[in-house]
Amino acid sequence: MLLSNLEVVPHKKIVRHLGLVQGSTVRAKHAGRDIMAGLKNLVGGELKGYTELLQDAREEATGRMVEQANAIGANAVLNIRYATSSVASGASELFAYGTAVELED
Repeated sequence: MLLSNLEVVPHKKIVRHLGLVQGSTVRAKHAGRDIMAGLKNLVGGELKGYTELLQDAREEATGRMVEQANAIGANAVLNIRYATSSVASGASELFAYGTAVELED
């Protein structure tokens, strides 16, 4: 499965447009990570616990989007975008979406 944030792929032709595909996950903060992040805020720097949490969420949302694209016969997802939103106190959704297509050389 080819994944790209481009609208077209050089040297490939879109032969079938299959529509929007999406994947999402909702993640909550871990109390231990939250405490460590609070301490890190005092001295500055990267909040590695949150970085890992967001990376895992992106991978899960992307995987769900790819599953949906496979189910409808796509061999590529183009124009991929990510969005986040707060859904509850301490919990956020990470949403991946793109256009499922069939490409050929």
